[in-house]
Amino acid sequence: MTTRILPYLTAAALLSTLTAQAQNDYEKTVKDGFAVNVFKPGKVDATDAYVAQLKAPAGFTVTKFAEKTGNPRMLAVAPNGDVYASDRTKGTVMLLRDTNKDGKSDMMKEVAKRPDLHGLALRNGKLYISAIRELFVADIKADGTLGELKTLYKDLPDAGQHPNRTLNFGPDGKLYLSVGSTCNACDERNKEQATLLVVNTDGSGRKVFAKGLRNTIGFGWHPATKALWGFDHGIDWLGDEDQREELNEIKEGSDYGWPYVYADGKIPPHPQPADMTPEQYAAKSVQPVQLYAAHAAPLGLVFNTGQQFPKEYQNDAFVTMHGSWNRAQPSGYRIVRVKYDAQGKATGIEDFVTGWLVNNNKEQFGRVCGIAQHTDGSLLISDDSNGVIYRVAYAGGKAAEKGKAKKG
Repeated sequence: MTTRILPYLTAAALLSTLTAQAQNDYEKTVKDGFAVNVFKPGKVDATDAYVAQLKAPAGFTVTKFAEKTGNPRMLAVAPNGDVYASDRTKGTVMLLRDTNKDGKSDMMKEVAKRPDLHGLALRNGKLYISAIRELFVADIKADGTLGELKTLYKDLPDAGQHPNRTLNFGPDGKLYLSVGSTCNACDERNKEQATLLVVNTDGSGRKVFAKGLRNTIGFGWHPATKALWGFDHGIDWLGDEDQREELNEIKEGSDYGWPYVYADGKIPPHPQPADMTPEQYAAKSVQPVQLYAAHAAPLGLVFNTGQQFPKEYQNDAFVTMHGSWNRAQPSGYRIVRVKYDAQGKATGIEDFVTGWLVNNNKEQFGRVCGIAQHTDGSLLISDDSNGVIYRVAYAGGKAAEKGKAKKG
C-alpha cells in the first residue's frame, strides 16, 4: 500500500482525490499536527458468492431481501410487514413487500418523492419523513401507498457536513429528530445544530432535548428501561485511532461535549469554549458509556424486541457501521451487537455480521446503513452503496450444522 504525503487540503478536496487514484492507495495529510490517512475501499458487486461468505454467529443466516433498489438509506416496517426505504440520492421513498412470506421482497413501488428525503418513522397509520429542512407526514393507505405529503416543518436547520435527519418515536409518544453538525468541529451559530430535537407532530413547536452530539443518526430506547441510547460520530482529522465513535445514554438537558470535548474528557485542537476552560467544559459534559473504533461511522440502531433470536439477544441493540474513508486500515463495514445486562446497562460491543470488506480490505461490496426489525423478528439492513437490502434471520440448529459442514 502506497503512502503519499500531501499538503493540507479540505475534506472535500481530499475525498475528491479518491475517484482519481487507484483504490489500493491511501492519501496522507497532516492537520493540526496529526497524520491523517484517507482511504476508501473500492466498490465491487454484491455477488451471491460474496454474500455467501458473510460471517454471522452460529444459527444465523444472511440473505438478500431485495436488490437493485437504488441507494436505500433508512428503513421503517409497518405492522403488516410492509417495508419503507428512503433514497436520499433520488429523494424517494420505496414500498417493498414480501407477498409470499419467503423472506424476499417481490414488490417494489415508489410512494413518495421530494428532494433529500431521508428519515422515516411510523405511527398510528402515518409515515413521517424528514428531509434537510422539512418534516412531512402522510397517511398510509390500505394498499401501502401514501396519501398527500403534508408539511409539518419547513424551517429545520440548514444542511452542512451532516444533512441527513433521522426520526424515531419515543415511548412517550413524542417524535425525536436528530440534527447533525454543519462541520467537523466548529462553534455552531444555530443552537439546534448538533442536537437531538423533540418535535410536535401537529407542527406547533419543538425544543432541544440534548446537545453536543456531532451526528447521532442511530438512536433508540431500551425496551425494558426506556432509556434513550445513541451512537455519535467522532471528529475527523485526529488520526487513525481518534476520535473513537461514542455510545451515549442520552438524557434530557445533557451536553455530550462536541466540539470542545471528546471521549473520556480529551480536548481536541479545535474551537475552545468562550466562557470557561476546556477542562471546565469537560467536567460539565457527559462522557460516553462505550467507545468503538474510530471512523467506523455508526448509522442505524435498533433494539431487538422480536421473538425470533435466542433469548440472550433479547433487548440488545444492533448497529450498522457504514465504514471509514479516513484511516489507512478501514474500520466499520459491519453490523455490531451492543450487549446489555438485566439492568439495562451497556456492557460491551461485539461483531455480529462481518465480511463486506474483501480482497485484503482493499474493496467492499456493501456499506451497511439503515436497520429495522421486521414483524417476523428478523433484521433488515440497507446497503446504500450496492442497492441491496439484507435479511438476517435465526434458523437455529440447522443453519449452525450447515455452517459446520461448509467449514469441514
